[in-house]
Amino acid sequence: MALTTSLAGRVRNTTLPKTHALLPLFEAVVNGIQSIDARYPEEPGRGRLTVRIHRDPQDAFDLVATSPGRMPLKAITGFSIEDDGVGFTPENMASFETLDSDYKAGIGCRGVGRLLWLKAFDRVEVQSAYYDADDILQERQFRFSVAREVEQDGAPDGFSDAGSTVVLDGFKRAYQQSAPKMADAIAREMFEHCIWYFLRPGGAPDLYVADDDDSVRLQDYLEGLERSETSSSIMIKGQRFDMLNLRLKTSARNATPRLHWCAANRVVKDESIAGKVPGLYGRLKDGSSDEFTYVCYLTSGFLDEHVRSDRTDFDLPERLPGDALIDEPSLDDIKKGVFEEIARNLAEPLAAAQQAGKERVHQFVSTKAPKYRPLINRIESLGITVDPSIKDQDLELELHRCLQKIEAGVLAQGQAVFAESSGDKPEGYDERLAEYLETVKEFNQSDLANYVSRRRTTLDILNKLIQSDDGGKYAREDSIHELLFPMRKESTEVGADASNLWILDERLVFHDYLASDKAFKSIAITDDDSMKRPDVLTTRVIEPDSPVLAAEGKKLPLQSIVVVELKRPMRDDATEGKNPIEQCLDYVARVRAGTARTATGRPIPSADDPPAFCYIIADLTPTMVSRCKLSGLTMTHDGMGYFGFIEPYKAYIEVMSFDRLVNAATERNRAFFDKLGLPSS
Repeated sequence: MALTTSLAGRVRNTTLPKTHALLPLFEAVVNGIQSIDARYPEEPGRGRLTVRIHRDPQDAFDLVATSPGRMPLKAITGFSIEDDGVGFTPENMASFETLDSDYKAGIGCRGVGRLLWLKAFDRVEVQSAYYDADDILQERQFRFSVAREVEQDGAPDGFSDAGSTVVLDGFKRAYQQSAPKMADAIAREMFEHCIWYFLRPGGAPDLYVADDDDSVRLQDYLEGLERSETSSSIMIKGQRFDMLNLRLKTSARNATPRLHWCAANRVVKDESIAGKVPGLYGRLKDGSSDEFTYVCYLTSGFLDEHVRSDRTDFDLPERLPGDALIDEPSLDDIKKGVFEEIARNLAEPLAAAQQAGKERVHQFVSTKAPKYRPLINRIESLGITVDPSIKDQDLELELHRCLQKIEAGVLAQGQAVFAESSGDKPEGYDERLAEYLETVKEFNQSDLANYVSRRRTTLDILNKLIQSDDGGKYAREDSIHELLFPMRKESTEVGADASNLWILDERLVFHDYLASDKAFKSIAITDDDSMKRPDVLTTRVIEPDSPVLAAEGKKLPLQSIVVVELKRPMRDDATEGKNPIEQCLDYVARVRAGTARTATGRPIPSADDPPAFCYIIADLTPTMVSRCKLSGLTMTHDGMGYFGFIEPYKAYIEVMSFDRLVNAATERNRAFFDKLGLPSS
């Protein structure tokens, strides 16, 4: 019993991604080239093929994806492909009427190209002329659609020589919207798809894309592509793969190195190989210092056998399990072999690129990321290679990934060393222990470098906050406050890394309790119902044997009170009711008057007026200078602040401008910044 085939079912089950909307057109073009080759087998490059773009004759313009400044284009409804090839001979016609024909299997054809036509177009019309066995010109004409399949339509007029015209009509909207709109864009994609024919000995026939009066010659792309090329072959698990290695000069639009996978004389897919080979990222330099972009075209009989019927990918596994019965190359095997050959082919320019990448890493670490400096040798031992033009943030992420790998290795190394520490020490234990301790030392140095680097960054941020913007306005004090210490928080709610009070005074880091922009009513260490809110309030307690913090549960005298008041940069409103000096002294009095407790809730014994330190961060505007003088404060030697002791409150007052704040913090940390090579000004 004979089996029947449903054309509608075959078209329905044929895959055509919308990203490959022009693939049916390219299939028709390749068929035309093959027809020309069949007519002139000894003269590759002879012949002519023209693709004509058909647009909607009505005034319906396609307003999508047209470049700024260009007139909108009418929608594309189809294409016609005209060639002067051998024509639809009886053998070609019989093959066309046979689904999955193997008539041209020897040149990679699967007999499914016409299914792609009907996937993207409503109908196909073919007119053709050919010479019969008696060298008499014969003509044929037929239509092809899902509804009527192949329908003969008499003989065409106008052929004086062999050739064919294939009309793809009724471009389906889903594919039409996804396809390029401009003739140049269509021609360029066609060139890239059929580039194998242009690069083969003898080249391709003359190919054109015509759009009304506009015509694009595809050979111009090749002639305008300055290049050099070499060929090489590799064997992978008994299968031969041929590589065409192109070095495209800087006139190439795309600087990304690419690998084109080819089958059946067509490009099936391509991928970026940037970063897949050490040193291969963008443009490279050859011995003459000319820049080029590397592109590889990979062909193989093995790929021809495993290309999918829709020619959009290969039926090959990414990788094979170790116990696989079939010892055929997987995609990973092929890539590995190809990348090794690329590394050999580009050895000299890749070495130069790797050296440039190494210099980029060292420059970044020296100037912007000194935390990696103690570990740079270990990072390089991982084989890190980077694009010399990599952005700072991307390089930071790459170095951080390396750091994580090293840290994981050190953790495993430490566990192994300490596991050997009990009982008799195995041979080489002392050397392994010394190596482990040296690595830990490098990590500790890295942590310290990172901490100092963060301080430099914080000062840079503060310096920007105190500058006016393009409109002459200054940042609100809230922004500066958040940088020093998060607002409306207590020290019990904030980690040590979130506080930058060291900018003001290193001693403020060592406090028993700190409240930031909280009302006295909500401050845990006082019994005051006032809603007044000091910007920063801290207390320290004295422990007999320690200069830092109180131990839990002890009753200790209060060592000091610190109040910090911030004002907006260049704010000139230190008037009678807004005097920041009086505000600070009022806050001190309230703490002394209340029943103070430690951060753990233990009572602090009363003491005779524990000393208070009040820091007022404000620019020296006329009203601020007036308040300093009325309070009897003395100007600092640099003229950027005032200081003094207010005897009735037993409080030390220091008023400093924002510039003095930044300068003083920078000077205190200058030695650390200089040691790491960071700018200190």
